[in-house]
Amino acid sequence: MTFKNKQLCKIRTITTFLSLNKNKNSWEDELLKACDFCEDLSEKFIKEDYEVQSIRIVTNAFGEYLDTSSIKSAKKDLEFISNILDKSTTSLRIRFAIGEAKTNQEISLLPELILAFGDLANACVNVSLDENEVLDNELITQSVKAVKKISEITPRGEGNFNFTVNFNCKPFIPYFPASYHESQLENAYVLGLETPDLLVEVLKEFNDKNPKLSHNVAMASYFKILKEALSYHCSNIKDILDKFEEKIGNQSSFIFKGIDSSAAPSKNCSSMVEVYKQMGLDCFGRSGTIEISSLLTKIFKSVKELPLVGFSGLMLAVVEDKGLAQGTIDKDFDIRTLLTNSAICGIGLDTVPIEGNTPNKKIEQIMRDTGTMAFRLNKPLTVRLFPVPNLKKGDITSFESDDLCNSAVLSLP
Repeated sequence: MTFKNKQLCKIRTITTFLSLNKNKNSWEDELLKACDFCEDLSEKFIKEDYEVQSIRIVTNAFGEYLDTSSIKSAKKDLEFISNILDKSTTSLRIRFAIGEAKTNQEISLLPELILAFGDLANACVNVSLDENEVLDNELITQSVKAVKKISEITPRGEGNFNFTVNFNCKPFIPYFPASYHESQLENAYVLGLETPDLLVEVLKEFNDKNPKLSHNVAMASYFKILKEALSYHCSNIKDILDKFEEKIGNQSSFIFKGIDSSAAPSKNCSSMVEVYKQMGLDCFGRSGTIEISSLLTKIFKSVKELPLVGFSGLMLAVVEDKGLAQGTIDKDFDIRTLLTNSAICGIGLDTVPIEGNTPNKKIEQIMRDTGTMAFRLNKPLTVRLFPVPNLKKGDITSFESDDLCNSAVLSLP
């Protein structure tokens, strides 16, 4: 049966979480230990015919271990870490997150660090509520300044791929750059999946065999078959993890915390737009989108085989998803559509290209709207916007990153 095809369910990431301190002599042991752990576990998945796409390492807040007294000293320390990671013998892509920026001064360092180190300088800012349940606008203001500077100094503004602003996000998110760790927590690992291919193929097979179902029957059937498909692979993953942990016993330096069941689309797999089409919608953004978003979220939350962490919901990452990217060109949806869907599912406003000259105030306002929703609805949401230099609404981007699709530029309402 289609849903048992392991090639359709990929392990997007094995993500480890660890703490570093000011003692640089300890960094190599800690980091290479994480690389080796991820490599060992990835071999178990590969042996069972599951593709592993990347290994990721997330640290506590970088101000707790990097010398942040100047951009020069921070770069020097991050170069030291880069050299350590180069020593890893893994054949997999290594991505590194320096954790969260907690102060205005730390936020101000991010543009230059991202320019210099790119995918080894993924970072986030966690914005909280004050005693009056109002978002910390100072952190938002400083974050927007960083977003704008990143857009100005990195080629085509692509550096904002490595920076996001989090609202109501907890530790142990496996996906970058929302990932962060807290030094008081134990070293841990989590898994993230890439399953759009699985969802699409299961739906296609079902629709071919059942072409004329009533709406209610179809929706109930979609829930059942997609839940069964996810459950099958999560059960397999649990078996692999159980055998792995049984073998290493108490020797492991990392404790399993769970799995993020989000579909996590990329430019190299089926688009989530195709999932909507297979469920009866002409395109993402039309009337009926919210209903399907809600059903998909329910499916991702239905996993019982493994503990759920992170977002475990619907990801609508505009320029990481070829279908959504095309949807901006076809004018199928706008930013309000994405924000409305975030009330039902997640992940917020993720990898959204906007006009390069968008006023800081407008970006601050959309961040406050997203953050207010996150806390009001008690769900994790993020904002990762790409102000694209010199481009206006409707212009087409010319991103060159292997991770990004090109799309039309949107405007903030």
